[in-house]
Amino acid sequence: QVQLVESGGGLVQPGGSLRLSCAASGFWFSTNTMGWYRQAPGKQRELVAFITSGGSANYVDSVRGRFAISRDNTEDTVYLQMNSLKPEDTAVYYCNIYGRDSWGQGTQVTVSS
Repeated sequence: QVQLVESGGGLVQPGGSLRLSCAASGFWFSTNTMGWYRQAPGKQRELVAFITSGGSANYVDSVRGRFAISRDNTEDTVYLQMNSLKPEDTAVYYCNIYGRDSWGQGTQVTVSS
C-alpha cells in the first residue's frame, strides 16, 4: 500500500542543478522521517539525506552544502534540491521512509558534459 514515486531526474552538466520530487501515499506521511538514497553503477545504495517529521535535515558529507532536502506535509511530497552537481553524483536516486527496506523505481540522475 505504501507508494513512493520519484521524478525529476535527467541529464545535467557539471555545476548544474536539478530538483527531485517524491510523491508519497498509503501511510501517515507527516509523522515519518523521510530519506533520499542513491545507487551508482556497481556500488551499494547510500543514504544521502533525511528529514524528520519536524523538518530537521541531515546530509552525508559529500553533498552537504550542495543538496537540500525538504518536505511539504500538506502535499505528502519530499524534495531534493541538488546544486553544483558533480559527475560523482551520477546515480539512481530513491526516496523512502527512513529505515524501510523496500524500494521503488527511482529516478536516474546523470551528470556529464
